[in-house]
Amino acid sequence: MTYSTTLKALEARYPKGAPAGINLEDLAQLKTQNTFETHLDIAKAMATEMRKDMAAYDKDSRQFTQSLGCWSGFHAQQMMRAIKRQKGTLDKAYVYLSGWMVAGLRNRFGHLPDQSMHEKTSVVDLIQEIYTSLRQADEVDLNDMFAELKTTDDRDAVIAKIDGFESYVRPIIADIDAGFGNVHATYLLAKEMIKAGACCIQIENQVSDAKQCGHQDGKVTVPREDFIEKLRAVRMAFEELGVDDGVIVARTDSLGAGLTQKIPVSREKGDMAYEYTKWLETEAVSDINTLKDGEIAIQLNGELRKPVRLPNGLYKFQENTGIDRVVEDCISSLREGGADLLWIETATPNVGQIAEMVNRVKTVIPNAKLTYNNSPSFNWTLNLRKQVREDWIKAGQIKAEDYPDDIQLMSALFDEDALGLEADRRLQNFQTDISREAGVFHNLITLPTFHGTAKVMNDLSLGYFGEQKMLAYVKNIQREEIRTHVSAVKHQHEVGSNLGDDFKEMTGGDRALKAGGAHNTMNQFENAA
Repeated sequence: MTYSTTLKALEARYPKGAPAGINLEDLAQLKTQNTFETHLDIAKAMATEMRKDMAAYDKDSRQFTQSLGCWSGFHAQQMMRAIKRQKGTLDKAYVYLSGWMVAGLRNRFGHLPDQSMHEKTSVVDLIQEIYTSLRQADEVDLNDMFAELKTTDDRDAVIAKIDGFESYVRPIIADIDAGFGNVHATYLLAKEMIKAGACCIQIENQVSDAKQCGHQDGKVTVPREDFIEKLRAVRMAFEELGVDDGVIVARTDSLGAGLTQKIPVSREKGDMAYEYTKWLETEAVSDINTLKDGEIAIQLNGELRKPVRLPNGLYKFQENTGIDRVVEDCISSLREGGADLLWIETATPNVGQIAEMVNRVKTVIPNAKLTYNNSPSFNWTLNLRKQVREDWIKAGQIKAEDYPDDIQLMSALFDEDALGLEADRRLQNFQTDISREAGVFHNLITLPTFHGTAKVMNDLSLGYFGEQKMLAYVKNIQREEIRTHVSAVKHQHEVGSNLGDDFKEMTGGDRALKAGGAHNTMNQFENAA
């Protein structure tokens, strides 16, 4: 409800005035600033928003969406403030909640690798925190507008601005890893994530108790039936809580996973279990009596074969079958698992490779769409420069010896070279290209705030504890905040000091003891940001 309709409803409810002499306009203000009643309401509204965006993308691939991974509510808040300041709208902007960053930065057990060792409630807590921060940004901005309303000569214009306010609350794509346990555990955790506000849950096809980061070795996948059961669990959680538009991202790690934990039971050739088992690395068994104690054999294509088994009991897949397994994973996740979006974890950022896999999926499911991880695990500069070098050699533009083919390509000497500039051009266009050619609906960077925080603290520390001292902070942070209009430069206001002042005035009038008086040092930044 808008401020105008809220005020009218209050006036109808209290024709003789509210109890205790409370000002109805103050009540309407508080109700307006409380942009969502519960975080479950957020999940419902943002799921519908995602569905609208997905429909727009189906009509025009230029309408792709983006997000940055945030490991605190403040990171998400500042991201949304920056986007709104630049574009005037938050359309197509999401938040990504990375399990990697929860493991590495946001759990009670310390800094941990991305192996599902952190307590699962940390994920729920971060969703809750992000939406608390985004809702507070709503409160702060709306409170400023209501302060303007009290002093303006043009109330209609300010009320129109208040009624047309765009909330900072945006969809979160939340990482549930491999489900943190069995199918029931996945369902229970999914419910808590949804109640915290998640409208979209991303789940991967790795074994829960052997989960690895998508860009590490030793990944173990589960049979497709097992993964489909977890996709069903997430869908049932959405449905139970009334989030009918809830979105599920089914991630496959099969491109880099060469192992499986178990062999599914196949009932007939061509069924889902067979399609998974056929990729196992096996050896022919000439005579069943040659099997040693503890060894197993299976029938494949009318032939008895022994799966290659490692000392830890895991089974190996055949080499160079990752792409085929990815395609089959994606089709089964969409068709049998009811997933809405796909995620293919890749080792390098290569538009052609991703497009090849997705286009194969689209021959079966034409509207298949991806969420793609523009990962900091890729050495983007090196990869793109190598791709340009290879393309130019094939086109006869250069000879192989004209440029190095190794880490030397990272040299700053190539920053202004034709090859380096072409690589940067491709970097700038990468998300547009991959959305057009490879069906990528959502582009995200998983860990930018991890690396960004590390870089800022590194640079500030080197300067502050080095020769620059205070200049390091003022020149590189505060002065830039002021000049680029970052609202957080007024840090007291950013965390709600004006909210407290105005509420005290609502309840106490002239008796209110306020922090924002003439001696508040934040006044030094008035009109500066």
